[in-house]
Amino acid sequence: MLQKFNQIIKNLGPGLMYAGAAVGVSHLVSSTKAGAVYGFLLLIFIPLIHLIKYPFYKFGPQYTALTGRNILHGYNALGKWALFTYIGMTLVTMCLIQAAVTIVTTSIALKFFSVNIPINYAAIIVLLLAASILFFGKYSLLDKVMKVVILTLTITTIFALLAVLFKAPGGFHESQAPLFSFNNLSDVLFLAAFLGWMPAPMDITVWHSVWSEEANRSSGSKANVKQAMFDFKIGYIGTACLAMCFLALGALVMYGSGETPSPKGTVFAGQLIELYTDSLGQWAYPVIGVAALATMISTTLTCLDAYPRTLDEAVLILKNEKEGIERKSDSKNIYRAFLGLTVIGTTVIFLFFMKSMGQLVVLATVVAFVSAPILALINYLVMNDKTIADEDKPNKLMKTWSVFSIICLFAFSAWYVWTSFIN
Repeated sequence: MLQKFNQIIKNLGPGLMYAGAAVGVSHLVSSTKAGAVYGFLLLIFIPLIHLIKYPFYKFGPQYTALTGRNILHGYNALGKWALFTYIGMTLVTMCLIQAAVTIVTTSIALKFFSVNIPINYAAIIVLLLAASILFFGKYSLLDKVMKVVILTLTITTIFALLAVLFKAPGGFHESQAPLFSFNNLSDVLFLAAFLGWMPAPMDITVWHSVWSEEANRSSGSKANVKQAMFDFKIGYIGTACLAMCFLALGALVMYGSGETPSPKGTVFAGQLIELYTDSLGQWAYPVIGVAALATMISTTLTCLDAYPRTLDEAVLILKNEKEGIERKSDSKNIYRAFLGLTVIGTTVIFLFFMKSMGQLVVLATVVAFVSAPILALINYLVMNDKTIADEDKPNKLMKTWSVFSIICLFAFSAWYVWTSFIN
């Protein structure tokens, strides 16, 4: 039994890396705040948005399993416009999003270890440590780190939720019925950000495909469709369950406490940990601290790897370089160049734009949110294009599911833009 479990864990790779990237700000921050502000009212939206986005997240690793190549090759076959669309959106958002996740990670670390240094300098240190792991360790080390981090996160989060349910099944605070109105702009904006980043921005579908191809290179063998889909479903279903766990924790521990979740990372980190320890006791401090810190370390590492890795692949595809020693050397140099660019750009934000950090992150999230249906459409077109054999293309049910989901995503984006900027 133990040997079988160890084999399953060994076979997991890109799915856990996907989970490491997805379970971050959207879960620890947004899901917890959703529970803290609205109780269990928004819980149903988590499985709903996962169902809507399922086809497009599935298409990433599925394309690699079917063709042996990452989905960016499919973008290129569809037309240069598709590849340049992805490159453009990545360049616009990568440093902003990396800054956001690194700040949250740093905030939790400073609170957990009771260190009092300026957060921007501490964030630079965290960023450089993460970059060093990727610069020298590359994929194999990242893969091993993610397995430990995600398993630690899952165990500690479930343990924390069970402890809360055992001590106070109905929650720790008396409260009235939660309120949410589609006529209230703040409610609408929160819901849009919550769903738009649940479980993660849509470009993670490309990341997953690229990680899958890299896993094949590292292992020297190509994962079949059955293995790839098992790995994907473990990560995808796992992120949905963890999101519901974090929302439940926020609802049970924070909702009705009278304390509003702070928009500032360091303050919110303190609120999160202190509310748990006040309710459960000081013994919960390391449990909650480890869970929160593991969440954000995984997100910081995987995001910092994904941006340069996917841009590296896009450039090599545009250069039409074939597999071989020369391509491997070019890939290494391009990856490190984009890694350096991401680190430099993010450091500049930490040093000179921390006061407008909130506005910059809002800009990045808006771009990522509005672009989600565009990437979903491209993924759908790729899976029905010439690079996929007819017998491997989505069946009628998956096509209908995909078209319905694309319509929902476009409608939701249009509604968000209308409500936020026009109405």
